[in-house]
Amino acid sequence: MEIPSKYEPNRVEGHWYSYWKEHDFFTSKPDDREPYTIVIPPPNVTGVLHMGHMLNNTIQDVLIRRARLMGKNACWVPGADHAAIATEAKVVAKLKDEGIEKSDLTREEFLKHVWDWTHEYGGVIFKQLERLGCSLDWKRKKFTMDDDMSASVIKVFVDLYEKGLIYRGYRMVNWDPQAKTTLSDEEVIYEERQGTLYYLEYAIADSDEKVTIATTRPETILGDTAVCINPKDERYQHLKGKKAIVPICNRVVPIIEDEYVDIEFGTGCLKVTPAHDENDKNLGDKHVLDVVDIFNEDASLNSYGLHYEGKDRFVVRKEIAKELEELGFLVKTEQHTNKVGTSERTKAVIEPRLSDQWFLKMEKLAKPALEGVLKTNDIKLHPKKFENTYRHWMENIRDWNISRQLWWGQQIPAYYYGDGKEDFVVAETKEQALEKVKSRNPNIQESDLRQDPDVVDTWFSAWLWPITVFGGILDPDNEEISYYYPTSDLITGPDILFFWVARMIVSGYEYRGKRPFENVYLTGLVRDKQRRKMSKSLGNSPDALQLIEDFGADGVRVGLLLSSPAGNDLLFDEALCQQGKNFANKIWNAFRLVKGWEVADLPQPEAAKTGIDWYAAKFNQTLAEIEDHFSKYRISDALMAIYKLVWDDFCSWLLEIVKPAYQQPIDRATFNAVIHWFEENLKLLHPFMPFLTEEVWQHIAKRTPEQALIIANWPQVAEFEASLINDFDFAAEVISGIRTIRKEKNIAQKEPLELSVLNSGSVSPNMDAIMTKLGNVSTINTVEAPMEGALSFRVKSNEYFIPMSGAIDIEAEIKKINEELNYTRGFLQSVQKKLNNERFVNNAPEKVVAIEKKKAADAEAKIETLEKSLASLS
Repeated sequence: MEIPSKYEPNRVEGHWYSYWKEHDFFTSKPDDREPYTIVIPPPNVTGVLHMGHMLNNTIQDVLIRRARLMGKNACWVPGADHAAIATEAKVVAKLKDEGIEKSDLTREEFLKHVWDWTHEYGGVIFKQLERLGCSLDWKRKKFTMDDDMSASVIKVFVDLYEKGLIYRGYRMVNWDPQAKTTLSDEEVIYEERQGTLYYLEYAIADSDEKVTIATTRPETILGDTAVCINPKDERYQHLKGKKAIVPICNRVVPIIEDEYVDIEFGTGCLKVTPAHDENDKNLGDKHVLDVVDIFNEDASLNSYGLHYEGKDRFVVRKEIAKELEELGFLVKTEQHTNKVGTSERTKAVIEPRLSDQWFLKMEKLAKPALEGVLKTNDIKLHPKKFENTYRHWMENIRDWNISRQLWWGQQIPAYYYGDGKEDFVVAETKEQALEKVKSRNPNIQESDLRQDPDVVDTWFSAWLWPITVFGGILDPDNEEISYYYPTSDLITGPDILFFWVARMIVSGYEYRGKRPFENVYLTGLVRDKQRRKMSKSLGNSPDALQLIEDFGADGVRVGLLLSSPAGNDLLFDEALCQQGKNFANKIWNAFRLVKGWEVADLPQPEAAKTGIDWYAAKFNQTLAEIEDHFSKYRISDALMAIYKLVWDDFCSWLLEIVKPAYQQPIDRATFNAVIHWFEENLKLLHPFMPFLTEEVWQHIAKRTPEQALIIANWPQVAEFEASLINDFDFAAEVISGIRTIRKEKNIAQKEPLELSVLNSGSVSPNMDAIMTKLGNVSTINTVEAPMEGALSFRVKSNEYFIPMSGAIDIEAEIKKINEELNYTRGFLQSVQKKLNNERFVNNAPEKVVAIEKKKAADAEAKIETLEKSLASLS
């Protein structure tokens, strides 16, 4: 095969990805090997590749490819999430643009539109993952709305209901008025916002008295059903047992007493709105208050809003404040900072709302999941610091609101057969539901059953993911689940540690009696150079495919991982991808250099033999470090170790040591050894740079599919001589010293130099051949005393001398040193003049004076060195 002059990622990547797929290298089936399994965190079905996906999936692919090289049965399961809220919102918006309202459609008609949307836009991200080089087992691709996946969700719902863990309750929930659905507590993001505190006067019934109440939400007074005071508050003792009149709606409400009221906040007098605040709801239950809900599902006001009916809550807030002021009820306003709950998905401000919802009791279920991470160490979080976050969530867990007022998702398997709230049964199918109902009421027909219109929370399908992808709910003893579960590693972001990771751990222990995975690697967020989170609105999120186009998939993968320590945010810079591309070019050029050598049956030079022995030791030392990094999930550090090994040790040192003289052949033993170590390097690099490494591997020799790099053998750490590495490090410093002198004195590399060493006891003579070749040294002598008329440099306790005769023009060198000496003396004089000026020393900042003193000390040291050099040349 002809070797192209440049590495061309765009030409190479598609070819090798097709080759890998064609030969089923990504496919996994149960066998007698040790399984290594990763389930992909399923992206939204209509999502596209963003920087977070790129980082997350690159790390997964690195681990999968390494496991494959290690001889494990590597299985990486791809899939997508139906993302109920996000997908339904997109389809509703699309239909709206076409003049169609969701409310005008039947459930079946609407779901047809969603499926059409999913088929049109779903799967884009999978093609993008292929471009990135992800070696997923595409034959296993799953979707959370697949028939078997949905059946698993329904089966689990019924099972948990029958265990008494799922119940229906009328509770205060987080309502997203834009998506028109409930949200779990974890889907609410709290933001500090500047608001207004309104001080309102309520009249006391049957008297001229008034009481002042502070509220941040004046629109909700229309839902007030009580005023509450603290029984210990001396200011309001006279109000006990009386009634107040709510402004505008003129509702007469009781004045109740409860120690819940904070005497210090506001006026110490609280309006109670049980329909629109969780704490007020608790007060309402305790004191048996009326509940007046003033909002529609879109947070506009209903008929209880009187003349504000149909208007949005925030519009009403402004208008009612104005009306209250005009009517004399508004005493004053103050600026007030408070935390406002917003929807993670739509960013809408959450409205507390009373609603019939389905809940899952979590306290009992959470215990094994808490112990598995924090007591038995059955599951390990990387980095460990996230254990505290996990502990806090799991120890303070609340019942999970699992119902959503949507149509896209798994419909709740509850069937109603009467008018009462308790007239329902829970069953996997309508037929099974009818059987259950007939035991209560034999006259009920199937047509009388009405299925609950809500769907389960998307996370309620996602929490079963590691089990359902292997059919472990519907067929708990099948070969696949028995072989692949528990999975090995999970790679995800810390932002869904509770949403998804913790819940998968809960379901794993509940339904398999085992952990779902052994290790959880939590990546950081990808931020820009200014530490801002990447987002479309800021315009700071690069087009992932364009990056691959510009830098090649391997360049982007290396760029992302070079600065991505576990759990810490990645500050992304395109320069990192350029660094990755440069690395790919470096490897390609090294390969072209080696393949360009003519090979002959010649004796092996001593320098080459020593160099190869040194590289073998260095490779094994680095491999041991790499294995340690991988064991601790320090993927970035593992890559950096390989990067330095290949760029510095292999390309910059070994290839220079073994390189034959211009137009001369290389001996066969050395060439074969270089090819061997090149191939070993490619094996280490392959998980990080799959395309480039396979391309070079296939160019090195003609290979059958069974000899492809993707299924080669990962190197094993062998014993190595540490002394060889130490000796070489010392020799490298000597060579650098010689090169520095050549550069400073303009001595050509082709001109041989004599090297003399004083105190040669601390370096082994086995590196002399390498120093001789790379330094172009004619002889290496040992001397008993410092040499006159020679340039010198130190390496540890050794002093090295290079005689000047013939190497440089002595007169020109003396002239050059004198010029530099005169300049430095003049510079020192000017600095000393400044330091001798008492006014400057006393008035200048201490820092400035210190800088000047350092300048003087540096100049004095330089003068001393120059004078010594001059003396040695005289």
